Order: sequence, then C-alpha cells, then structure tokens
Amino acid sequence: MDNTWNPGRLLRLSGSYWEVCTLHTGVKLEVFTLLSSGPQGAEALCHALKGDLRGVVALLDALSAMGLLVKKEGLYGNTRGAEDFLVKDAPGYVGYMILHHHFLMDPWNRMSEAVLTGRSVDSSLSGATEEAERESFLMGMFNIASAVAPGVAKALDLSGCDRLLDFGGGPGTFAIHLCMEHLHLQAEVYDLPTTRPFAEKTIARYGLEGRIGFRDFNFHEDSLPEPESFDAVWISHILHGEGPEDAQNVVVKALEALKPGGRIFIHDFILTDDRTSPLFAALFSINMLVATDRGQSYSEKEVRMMLQAAGAGSIRRLAYKGPTESGILMGIKAG
Repeated sequence: MDNTWNPGRLLRLSGSYWEVCTLHTGVKLEVFTLLSSGPQGAEALCHALKGDLRGVVALLDALSAMGLLVKKEGLYGNTRGAEDFLVKDAPGYVGYMILHHHFLMDPWNRMSEAVLTGRSVDSSLSGATEEAERESFLMGMFNIASAVAPGVAKALDLSGCDRLLDFGGGPGTFAIHLCMEHLHLQAEVYDLPTTRPFAEKTIARYGLEGRIGFRDFNFHEDSLPEPESFDAVWISHILHGEGPEDAQNVVVKALEALKPGGRIFIHDFILTDDRTSPLFAALFSINMLVATDRGQSYSEKEVRMMLQAAGAGSIRRLAYKGPTESGILMGIKAG
C-alpha cells in the first residue's frame, strides 16, 4: 500500500463522496432501470422522474463523466456495466447494497459522535422508512452472498456431513449453495421470524424446500431446539454485529448444536492481530461503531480464543479469501 500522502491525494480522498453520492442518487431514482429499454433524451427522463430538467441533466452528465452512462447526440444510454449491475431486474444487480450504503451515509457523516460517545448514531435522519431499509439490507446481503457463496461452497470440506446448520442465515443463501454443491447435505436455517418469508421464497426459487428448512430463532434469547444434532455449523457475518460477550455466546450456542466431532465454520471480516489490516475489515469496524451498540470486526486471535473457550479444537484458517478479504476459521467440537 502506498503510504505517501500529499495535498492532491488527500483532497481526492476527501472529495470522493461526490462520486459516491452521484452513484447513490442514480440508483435511488432508478435511472439505469429507466434506460434499460434503450437510450433516451433528458426531457423524457425528466418526465419519467417527475424532476427538474436542470437537476436531471446535471445528474445524467455526471453519471456519463463517471463512465456509467454514455451520452451520444443528446441521448443517454447505459454502459455495459450499468446494464449488468445497476438495472433492477438484472441477475447481477447490486443496487440493493448500494441503497443500504446510502442509508448509512448520515450515521457515517456523524462518526465523530460515535467516536466520542462510544454509542451508535441514530439513523432516523436518513429519511428512509424501516421497511425500505430492511429491504435494502436483506436484498443487499442476498446479492452479495449469492456472488460469494459458490466459492465458499467449494472451499468447505463437508465430507461425511449430513446435516448443516446455517446459524443466523438470513435468506439461506449459503445453505442453498452448500446444498447445491454437496448433494447429500440437508440444512436448517435459524433466524428471526421477520426473515422467514424472504428465506422460504428464496429456498423455493432454487427448488430446495425438501432439503432446507427454516426455524424461527433468536440466538440471544432462545434455547437450542436440537442440541448436538448437526454435523456442521456455518456462521457468516454474525459476530461483527455483536460485542465480545454476545459474540462469545453465539459461538458457544453454535457449538452446542454440533455433534461431538462436528465442524464449525466462522466466516467474517477478520482483522490481523494488530487490527490494522485488511483495510476493509478496519473500516467495517467503524461501520459497526456508528450503526450498532457494540459490534466490531474481530482479529483472528480473538476469533480463535472464542472457539477455544467454547470447546473447539484443531482450529485453522482456511485458504479462502472473499472479494472484500473476508476469511474463514474452522474448528472441531471436542469429543
């Protein structure tokens, strides 16, 4: 990493939110989706958006300058990247996660409050409804996990495992891909009741209703309905939402679900032991600071200690590295 700083580089970094906000606005107003039927002029788009011509033209020109749109003979059209990833019904659509980032803009802008108080920042000023925020988060997680899960499924050794628990698995994206990769596998997703409709719809879309079940479960409050009944437990991006004590309790409860000799896999943004890299994990820890009461990124040493304290042995880091440098630690339940 280049550690040489100068005024130009600092100002480019400081002003990078200009491009970020322009992208967010294009996605929020569904500009790329409107253009999926073909190039259009500014006045037609202005009418479709019920917007102001000056404002719409400024947005379209900026998106063109960023290389997301192409402007030719007064008409605006999507680039290939915009068509593939920013049109709402495209298979590779990432707009839900972009909207999730958009809703986090206000808390991040007030980071100094979180740093000085140690408490999360009220996000009610984002102007988003709770339903819109939930949709962007769940769909965004589904989009991201769908891109990552096939690689994860190939990285896990599940030989000899018949039952897998996707602990806090949301829509069941990882359970789905693990079952598709390992045809002998049955899975159960444990998550909050609010997630059930989306999970059941997603599981049905892949035709896996007979192999993947969903159980309403709050891992802070509920007792395990099936202790020592799973051969493997998968925990993806759960620990970073919890403080150290609750994260430890999650690992303990996950180990309780395993048969003796069963495997636990923890997938997360894992910091080096000095907590200064990877960059994404360090920045994500700030995201947890402004958005949650006690969440944070954890170092590999800290995750290993949680596993050991819960009764896992033979702990090792898998070779897998995700697109945002996420990693996987694996352990074996004693006995």
